[in-house]
Order: sequence, then C-alpha cells, then structure tokens
Amino acid sequence: MNETAAKVTRQSKTSFYYSFSLLPKQQREAIHAVYAFCRYTDDIVDEGENEGVKLILLRKWRRELGRALRGESSFQILNQLATTARRFHIPFNHFYDLIRGVELDLSKRRYETFDELREYCALVASSVGLMCRQIFGYRNESTKDYAINLGIALQLTNILRDLQDDAKRGRIYLPLEDLQQFGYTEDDLLNSRYTPEFVNLMRFECNRAREYFDLARDALKDEDKYYFFAARVMWSIYAHILRRIEDSHYNVFERRISISKFLKLLITFRYWLSHRLKYSPRLLLQGQHP
Repeated sequence: MNETAAKVTRQSKTSFYYSFSLLPKQQREAIHAVYAFCRYTDDIVDEGENEGVKLILLRKWRRELGRALRGESSFQILNQLATTARRFHIPFNHFYDLIRGVELDLSKRRYETFDELREYCALVASSVGLMCRQIFGYRNESTKDYAINLGIALQLTNILRDLQDDAKRGRIYLPLEDLQQFGYTEDDLLNSRYTPEFVNLMRFECNRAREYFDLARDALKDEDKYYFFAARVMWSIYAHILRRIEDSHYNVFERRISISKFLKLLITFRYWLSHRLKYSPRLLLQGQHP
C-alpha cells in the first residue's frame, strides 16, 4: 500500500486519468493523491468476500487517515494526501465523507427513496468533486453546486451502467419506490430481465441523471470554466456514456456500456484545444483571463 499516488492513477486508465492528465504539474500531483486515496478506499469494499473483515479494514483505514492528517502515518499515499490537503486547503471532512459513503456498501444494499440514494451519491462522489474544487481554484461559490451536482450525475450514470454487476453482489441502488412505480421487481433486476417495464424505468432514471448534468453545467459561471477544464472533460465523458445507455435502448444487461479510449482522448483534446484558444498567452497578457 506504499505505492506512489501517481503510479496508482497511471495504472487505472480510467476516465479520471484522461480528464486530469493535462493539468499543470502541481495540480496533477494533487489530483493523483486524491484519486489514489479514493481508489484504495473503494477497493477495501469491492475486493474479497468477508464483509466483517472489510469493515475492520475500512475502520483501520479511517484511523490511519487521521494519523496521516496529524503527520503520523507510515502510509505513503495517505501522507501525500495529507500534504495535498494542507497545500490546497481541502477540508478534512470531505475525506471522511467518502469513507462514510463507501462504508454504506457494507451495510445497505437497498435504497427505498431517491433522497436516500442522493445522499449516498453525495458522500461517494460529490465529496471527491469538492476535494478537486479546492485543487482547481475558483472565483464563485457556485462552483460548490457544480461539484455536488456533477458528482451526483456521475454516480447515477455509474449506477445505471453497472446495474448487472451490482446485482451480482446483491446490491440494488435504484430506489425501490421507482421500481414499484414502473412495475419492475427486485427479482426482475437480480435476474437481468429486459422488459418494457425496465425500459420505462431506465428512461426515467436516465432523465434524472441528465437533470443533474444540466444542474452542474448551469452552476458553472464563465469565469470559472478556465479553472474547471478537467472537470468539464469528466462532464463530457460521462454525458457520452449516458447517451450510449439511451442509444442502446437501455439494455445494460446485454453488454457493459462504455466509450473507447480514442473517444476519451478526443474529448480531452477537444476541451484542451478550446481551453488553449480561449485562454491564450496573448489574452492573458491583455487581462482577459477570467
């Protein structure tokens, strides 16, 4: 567990990696530290079979985080995270929120209402956005709403894409009130039944996820777009995934919906080029930087 944060991020090759790979060095290293912490925290819950052992490991990880924030940890990744937190003034509660959200996966396998699910999404995803917000920098407090709503949008998209994998673990994240509304049962989902009721349910859930993408986009003012270049790449990558789910007629059981490495690179390059053209050195010297 003493791998460097940068190595963990490079090996992941996730959308997170592509989105943040073009940041300036200091910010990129900070993002690596955040990602490595998130990855290890998530892996504690997802790897292995014994739930009791996972809970013990997660609680030890929480205590070790506290030691790192006091400068007392022997874990390199947590020490890098603590250094990042101090340098970029990241509130420590965001790290603890993530652990609390991940811990829910050990105790909660159903969500009765969307309010419950939204709270879970905020803990496991919006908390990460709020960490990154401090690293990016910002001018407007509305960037907090951007981070929160984008986190929920990304997590909802993950949930819709991974319905089958989660069901194999006995987890159903879709609110049970929604299943009941559309006449689709838990047994249907656990057995991957693709029915008209499922299509209607998924259309509803995709529209809800899209609403959170829109809320995030509307919260980001023009003068903050310069700072949030990498987050906007994430917005676009996941919006593409959501559109792929819709274009597949919501059949996430037949195959795992994804977008290619090439498209992720293309999206990243497109945003990078737009960023460079809009905020060129000439414009910065003329005082047109946001």
